[in-house]
Amino acid sequence: MVTIVILSSYAAAPAVAQSCLAPQKPYLPSAPREVRAYADLLRKDFETYLSAVSDYLQCLDRERARAFREAQDVTEQYERFVEIVSD
Repeated sequence: MVTIVILSSYAAAPAVAQSCLAPQKPYLPSAPREVRAYADLLRKDFETYLSAVSDYLQCLDRERARAFREAQDVTEQYERFVEIVSD
């Protein structure tokens, strides 16, 4: 029951979350001739994406940790609430 309350409380709370924006996937032409013609640009696009996706995953990890801490705080608040209304 507490888990359900945590999730519904978190969903209803105003977001103070960090925005983690996923990087856009690089485009790879299907024609080998085009791949060779634009190899330098495509290589840079792929390297940029791989760097950005690493940053994105780190952002998600930080956001997950923040959300977990918030859910723990809300759980403690809920427990205090239950104690107060049960008296």
